Amino acid sequence: MEERWLILADDLTGAADCAIAFAKRGRASAVGWGAAPAADERPEAFSYDADSRNLTAEAASARHAEALDALLEPGRTLFKKIDSTLRGQPAAETAAAIAHLRKAGVQPFGVFAPAFPGVGRTTIEGRVRVAGEALEATELWRRDHTYESADLVRVLASAGVTSKTVGLAEIRGPLDELRAAFAHVAETSAVVVCDAGTDEDLARIAEASLPAAPGTFFIGSAGLAHALAAVQAKPAAQPPAVAGSQAGALIVVGSLATTSRRGAAALRDEGLAAHIPAHPGLLLEDAAGRAALGRAVSDELRAGEDVLVEITVGDAFDMRLGSQLASGLAEALQPAAAVMSGFAATGGETAAALLSRFGVHGIRLVDEIEPGVSLGLSLGALSVPVATKAGAFGDDQSLIRIVRALRAIRQKGSFA
Repeated sequence: MEERWLILADDLTGAADCAIAFAKRGRASAVGWGAAPAADERPEAFSYDADSRNLTAEAASARHAEALDALLEPGRTLFKKIDSTLRGQPAAETAAAIAHLRKAGVQPFGVFAPAFPGVGRTTIEGRVRVAGEALEATELWRRDHTYESADLVRVLASAGVTSKTVGLAEIRGPLDELRAAFAHVAETSAVVVCDAGTDEDLARIAEASLPAAPGTFFIGSAGLAHALAAVQAKPAAQPPAVAGSQAGALIVVGSLATTSRRGAAALRDEGLAAHIPAHPGLLLEDAAGRAALGRAVSDELRAGEDVLVEITVGDAFDMRLGSQLASGLAEALQPAAAVMSGFAATGGETAAALLSRFGVHGIRLVDEIEPGVSLGLSLGALSVPVATKAGAFGDDQSLIRIVRALRAIRQKGSFA
């Protein structure tokens, strides 16, 4: 019997880049947030943004417990999506999943594989690495981290979760022996931490774990989601219809990640989009300025220009202001929703804030522009192509590829 999936994520871009794995392999897939849809309205792979990235461990645990009570129905396998660089509260959220499964009367066992080789994230000797470098030595860790180290056994132990690591030698050995190794860990620990340096490693982890036994759940990023989806792939579904348009697409960069900032500069330098900066002071304190920003963006979109709106912040930016800036930008850009032919955003918090303000409550996933960049059709008050990208994913050309993809869709009137 084929698996049905609940993907539970801590932000929108992560929810989307996992769900797209299943959409690309023939499963109806969608992302939602806010009020949960009824059980009969959830597709085979339903991904939910719990919006817990910036919460405390206690609050994130409570948020996940509530979501699991509402969404993890019998017959669905849980995929607990975490950030591949351990931002947020993955340990507390994993502990909440274990508690929920125990309450449901099954013995929980988590298969933890956070690697995403397609974007340079691997797990070696139970520790996360980025482009071969220890996570703790990277810009990503310096800017935003929760734990003392990227040692996954210690990370899980901080929330009272017991785990053991299975190394590359076992991952790459015979599948029967790998299944036996997982079973051995399950006798004494709640989670098996899996090393993985390649997509093939993740494929072996998936093959050794599926079909999932009652109580088995998965913890990882989009790399593991793609591996799991591939085990039971079906022919690709027909993409949904989309209306052609002469208007431009709205591209918003709210992430502080260097990759996104360089991408914005490349898009601006290529002259592919009108660049309109959004200063923090305007977004936080200047109602008239926000209204003027919205009018300027709407005028450019109406004239057929793609528009890049970039929140301009310096190195000394206070991370605690992120949600307020996203809210101010959403207010400013609300008039643009009625004009734009497509939408893209870097950073899950920014994307969720704007889409919610536009009356969107979900995304039907269709395709992937590149690893970590999902493409779909918005659900709710608007029906336009939407691309989402985690801030640190991709390269300097990612936003250019996104703009060109959205432009092609509106010109053809089709995702195909």
